[in-house]
Amino acid sequence: MSGSDVGAVMQRALFTTLMVGGPIVLVSMAVGLCISVLQAATQINEATLTFVPKLIVVSLVLMIFGPMMVSQLTDFTQYVFQVASEVSK
Repeated sequence: MSGSDVGAVMQRALFTTLMVGGPIVLVSMAVGLCISVLQAATQINEATLTFVPKLIVVSLVLMIFGPMMVSQLTDFTQYVFQVASEVSK
């Protein structure tokens, strides 16, 4: 396996990581920011006020983007096995 093959696999791994984890992280950050602004404006400091909305929104994101995430992970796994089988030949 050459260095370019390893680089291609690593590039694909990083892309897959962004595609799978990105939507969850971005939505969670956006909800957290909105709740923080709301808490600062109203001076309500309640821990569950940030946890519950994030939990609900992340669950919705997983339901919406879950099939796409599984598809990305499946494609990446197949790609890794394909590259591994080509190297062993």
